[in-house]
Amino acid sequence: MKAIVMNAYGGPDVLELKEVDKPEVTENDVLVGAHAASLNAGDYFSMRGSPWLARLDVGFPNPKDHILGWDVAGQVEAVGENVTRLQPGDKVYGSCERALAEFVCAPEGKFALAPTNLTLEQAAA
Repeated sequence: MKAIVMNAYGGPDVLELKEVDKPEVTENDVLVGAHAASLNAGDYFSMRGSPWLARLDVGFPNPKDHILGWDVAGQVEAVGENVTRLQPGDKVYGSCERALAEFVCAPEGKFALAPTNLTLEQAAA
């Protein structure tokens, strides 16, 4: 799958589109085909590596294939065996790591059904 990754700290020029492994679904996870993602201040600080404490989470001294993004909306592609609230085909939004990718995977509790009166772009925001 494709994702926007960074291998250095800096401005937008450190971001590149790369092929990465698709996340694997475990028993409590939901795999979502990302339709839209939004960026927030945390992504900015992570990309810049500033304040310095951000580097402890993103990578020290440099990130290694770090995928930005925490906010996402899309369609459920697969669910783990313990998932009960969501099923493939559901349109969802939520918060998870590595949202700037074609697919994201996170525990069921990180996602909710997308409001029907919003587009997926609006829900991701």
